[in-house]
Amino acid sequence: MKTTLEKTFTPFRIGNCEIPNRLVVSPMVANMNPEKDGIKGLASEQYIRYHEEKAKGGWGLIITEDYLINPHAGGYPHIAALYDEAQIASHKKLTDTIHKYGSKIFCQIYHAGRQANHFVNGGVQPVSSSPIACAWNKEVPHQLAAEEIHQIVRDFGITAANVVEAGFDGLEIHAAHGYLIHQFLSPNSNKRIDDYGGTYENRTRFLREVMQEVRRAVGSDFPMQVRFSAQEFCEGGRTMFESRQIIRDIEEWGADALHLSSSMYGTRSSQGIVPSFFQNHGWIVKFAEEAKTLVKIPVITVGRISDPLMVEDILDSGKADAVAMGRASLCDPHWPEKAKSGDFNDIRTCIGCLQGCTASTYQGVPLYCLVNPELGHEYETDYSKAAKQKFVIVAGGGVGGMEAARAAATKGHKVHLFEASNELGGQFVTAAFPPNKGEFATYPAWLLRQLKKLNVEIHLHTPVTAEVVKTLNPDKVIIATGAKPIIPNLPGIDLPNVVTAEDILRGRVDTGMNVLVAGGGMIGSETAAYLCVQCKSKVTVIEMLPDIGLEMEAGIRDDLKTLLLKYFVDIKTGTKLAGVTAEGALIQQGDTMTLFSCDTIVLAIGTRAYNPLEEELKGLCDVVVVGDAVKARKAIQASREGFLAGIQA
Repeated sequence: MKTTLEKTFTPFRIGNCEIPNRLVVSPMVANMNPEKDGIKGLASEQYIRYHEEKAKGGWGLIITEDYLINPHAGGYPHIAALYDEAQIASHKKLTDTIHKYGSKIFCQIYHAGRQANHFVNGGVQPVSSSPIACAWNKEVPHQLAAEEIHQIVRDFGITAANVVEAGFDGLEIHAAHGYLIHQFLSPNSNKRIDDYGGTYENRTRFLREVMQEVRRAVGSDFPMQVRFSAQEFCEGGRTMFESRQIIRDIEEWGADALHLSSSMYGTRSSQGIVPSFFQNHGWIVKFAEEAKTLVKIPVITVGRISDPLMVEDILDSGKADAVAMGRASLCDPHWPEKAKSGDFNDIRTCIGCLQGCTASTYQGVPLYCLVNPELGHEYETDYSKAAKQKFVIVAGGGVGGMEAARAAATKGHKVHLFEASNELGGQFVTAAFPPNKGEFATYPAWLLRQLKKLNVEIHLHTPVTAEVVKTLNPDKVIIATGAKPIIPNLPGIDLPNVVTAEDILRGRVDTGMNVLVAGGGMIGSETAAYLCVQCKSKVTVIEMLPDIGLEMEAGIRDDLKTLLLKYFVDIKTGTKLAGVTAEGALIQQGDTMTLFSCDTIVLAIGTRAYNPLEEELKGLCDVVVVGDAVKARKAIQASREGFLAGIQA
């Protein structure tokens, strides 16, 4: 597919800085800069190589994660900082590295305010405009006094001057996402009645003073842009109606560009800063389009944008001057070069799962990604061809097995991939069937294309056995046979009205109109969602625990529960399956046993590792086990373990 993306690859300017194309890496917390020699926020080799891969991939502008303006300003444990001259040299190495590839790099500077806690900001109480706890971190902040505000303004200026010294091409003031400047701007979090609260002029004073101090520190020619949440999507929060005036003022106060986002931490996943698969693509581009009518400076948009033609349409229709893509750059740092060459089908696409990119922030670990198991390991992964070509067999064609085969073939090994069923992808293909999750199919589809390009020999309908291994005599076998559904040993469990969730999602059976789903974890809840949108007359979920979907990301669980409520799914917690009859299910709540009349009982109680092969192969060859074949977990573990086994084969 060859399509010219003329507007996408046209340069543009932010102040006096020319950006080579309209593709922007939006700032994301990487957690790659642990304290070293008593100094916080130094740019580590891992951090530099992580950004370098994006520059190699052709991104026009890279905006870093939020840099601390003082030792207690952070909301995460291992983020970058430039409040001290001792931190400059390491970040100068970062900017020098990026400039080798022609990309530009801006430094985002911030104070987390109440969106922090004493575990990550030096053991002190968080601060804010008012003593209202952050919905995310739960700690009640100290209300800043006027002189404390003035000191923070000075801290922004000191950090900005260091940004210039470190060789950045520009900077971005973070006034979005519920961080400290945002907290002053919002009536949701600012209840003051002094010079920094109450009226519009007072609530915007802090941002105005920060911008003035930063401009004083960097000079009139250094590019300065502001990231701003157009709408908060929270109770009593600011909407685009008031934001229109703030947008005009941001330009008036000297910004060279506006990076327009939305939301704040604590909102649900579909309306959050990092929206999940429950949200539509390009969902906040409308705010940038409106902002374009208000200001003359460039406007950068963002928000679940991942397709090259989508980007070109936004730019060509004048809705924005540039498009920022955070997770798209995580999934595929080489997105721009692939788009420019017309290889759209070769782009590794974000699926909005939130399993690594957001999980890493509250886990305090470096960024990681389900569909890109190489992320965060750029500094340590050796892609050079192996000194000796090996013959590698991969048993199991789920994402763990496919990643193992891809990585081993990348190293130059001869790879055969065996799958017992009629197609590759395993449970990840099944995961694409519930509502809003269709994009999950893009990952195994991408893997399949890579395997074909790498000449991996694929054997379907062919499980690996000891006899196969003895016949083929491989150097290594990677076992990725996954997991199987748990079938409880209960009376009547073999009756024809009992099916598995996978059978339902893959369209192998019909359920009738009255369905009971046994198990309210992720699989059971999503299967119930799949059934209810098909307008079944009655869908019921039973779960032994106090709530459903407890292993899911909290925001996604909230959105899923809202969908189930919308379609009148009956959820019975503290309830378990005790048996099955021809008339329905025996369910138990406490000591009470009830016959629940239904057409079909769907088993979604969980899965357990399936690995009969390891014992068979003892003594025959080198064997490694990955993914659910080790222990039933999530696909994010399988993809990483599979890739690692393959690259080290």
